[in-house]
Amino acid sequence: MTQDNGLKDLIACHTRISSIQNDHLSYAGYDISELIDNQASFEETIYLLWNLRLPTAHEYQRFTDELRTNYAISDAVEQCILIQSRKHLHPMSVLRSTVSLLGVYNVNAEQQSLEATYEQSIQLMAKIPTIIATFARLRNGQTPIAPRKDLDFAENFLYMLTGQEPLPLESQALNKSFILHADHELNASTFAARVCASTLSDIYSCVTTAIGTLKGPLHGGANERVFDMLQEIRACGDTKAYLQEKLDSQEKIMGFGHRVYKQQDPRESYLRQMAKELTQGTEQEVWYQLSREIEDYMKHTKGLIPNVDFYSATVYHVLGIDSSIFTLIFAMSRVAGWIAHIQEQQRFNKLIRPRSHYLGPENLSYIPLERRGYVS
Repeated sequence: MTQDNGLKDLIACHTRISSIQNDHLSYAGYDISELIDNQASFEETIYLLWNLRLPTAHEYQRFTDELRTNYAISDAVEQCILIQSRKHLHPMSVLRSTVSLLGVYNVNAEQQSLEATYEQSIQLMAKIPTIIATFARLRNGQTPIAPRKDLDFAENFLYMLTGQEPLPLESQALNKSFILHADHELNASTFAARVCASTLSDIYSCVTTAIGTLKGPLHGGANERVFDMLQEIRACGDTKAYLQEKLDSQEKIMGFGHRVYKQQDPRESYLRQMAKELTQGTEQEVWYQLSREIEDYMKHTKGLIPNVDFYSATVYHVLGIDSSIFTLIFAMSRVAGWIAHIQEQQRFNKLIRPRSHYLGPENLSYIPLERRGYVS
């Protein structure tokens, strides 16, 4: 193993949750095209990831009822978000701290029975959208909007964020985006969550670990920087010159390339279509057109493919989501997969404890302190 390969292609665990094979992504045996093309709901996808099968109509109704019953957050949690929103903290830091606080307020947080884990999972899944929408509004000086139990997961989040019921096309786009981001095999944050779970730590600690990992700019946050790039290109007015200058200075073009996918990120085409449909005939269409120009240039000059982050930037922006919380939206959907992997790790647990390959000097002799010279 080389020093800098980041464990590339190393099989670290066995799972039945998701799979990436030949540029195809599947959840528990269902290709994501099966879910998207057949208009599956995000709630169905959560159930699938957690139970490794799709729900019956009765199970689906009970599951969605449980999620909606747990949408609301307490006044104490909202007050904590308010305090953090005034300190100009990184949005992912706010989410990390607030999820940890949920564990403090749950008297059963240390229990790991099947019943307790399920209750914790439902609460985490249901409350994270409310936490994010509350934070987004409070830091903008707006009053938080209470969740509505008559709205589904995507509709409810957009309603809490904007104060208006979303158009069907908007909620459908966000629902699809949630499905596409729900899980992605053993990515960095999921691996971190499984390592934490393997120590038999509580689910709140595991999800907090995953959030902390996703915060890193090499994992989450790429779509935020994609939109920054779109704005810069629109300001300068020359897509090719902008990109070539970046490439000449060996700067990374955000939203391109992938560690696993070689020919196409299967999620990208759906997000491209969503970006097109959401912007068509509106003043926002400029973002889609710029994105197509960038995609064409990168394909022809570098042979690089756009990844899931590239068109999601336009989709989120058009839905009224500020680019500074794009990574929070990623976390909101990916928590479904994190929880699935945490539960799987708990069921078939063995402590994850890899070895390292030492590269430093050996057989050194101790020199007493008074005899050691200065190191220049």
